[in-house]
Amino acid sequence: MKQIAFGDRQMITAYVLAKVDAGKDAEVLKGTREISGVKQATATYGVYDLHIEISFDTMEELDKFIFDKIRMIPGIKETVTLVASRGT
Repeated sequence: MKQIAFGDRQMITAYVLAKVDAGKDAEVLKGTREISGVKQATATYGVYDLHIEISFDTMEELDKFIFDKIRMIPGIKETVTLVASRGT
């Protein structure tokens, strides 16, 4: 996993790709950006409508974010989570 040092802490970085209901793009993007842990959220063209970069201290926090926050946003139909393995 990509680990980013902040003092004595190591952060887990992941990327979430999401499919969004038609017409909900702007609303979902705005709501996503307001969630704690989101470093960046961008609307995209193609198979996925939204790209979200996130960072957490633990896998438990990452799980909670995916299952209790992102997947609960009205308009999000599907997500794929990519956990970074190492940085450049």
